[in-house]
Amino acid sequence: MGAKDQGADSQATQQRWQVVPRTLCFVTHGEDILLMKRGPHKRIFPGYYNGLGGHLERDEDPLTGAIREIKEESGLTVKNVQFCGSTHVDAGQDTGILLYIFKAEATTREVIESDEGTLHWLSLAEVLSRDDLLLVEDLPIVLPMIFRDGAIPFFAFVSYDENDQILFRVAPSI
Repeated sequence: MGAKDQGADSQATQQRWQVVPRTLCFVTHGEDILLMKRGPHKRIFPGYYNGLGGHLERDEDPLTGAIREIKEESGLTVKNVQFCGSTHVDAGQDTGILLYIFKAEATTREVIESDEGTLHWLSLAEVLSRDDLLLVEDLPIVLPMIFRDGAIPFFAFVSYDENDQILFRVAPSI
């Protein structure tokens, strides 16, 4: 079957739900996690802590995109990169987001500056237990799922209720 038989042409997808693929990566070093405090100039989650990541390029698989984004945003080389889960986000727009979530271990703590925001090494235990950190809204749900003992990859669907509050639904394990 060739490329033209994949059903991805504009006529076939005209009335279909479409998503933008992105990565979200949580980098650790020892007992610490690297989080980015997003710049105040950023359109999405300004001033909030998040992992590293971004859009996939046209010629990338999610793993390659995750490693590239980590390097671009932090300068770090990573090892033991693991797929942790995916989240399908419906924010009520014509296009959604398909988020591929990874964790990785940094080989050093030396990071570069980024236009995206400021990078901070924080105690993972503290991040998991504090409720006063300004975290992107799904991190209090996602981080414990990723860093618990025996964690397995998860699949989730995110949407928002009539009060614009996050609804996070994890698919049952089989």
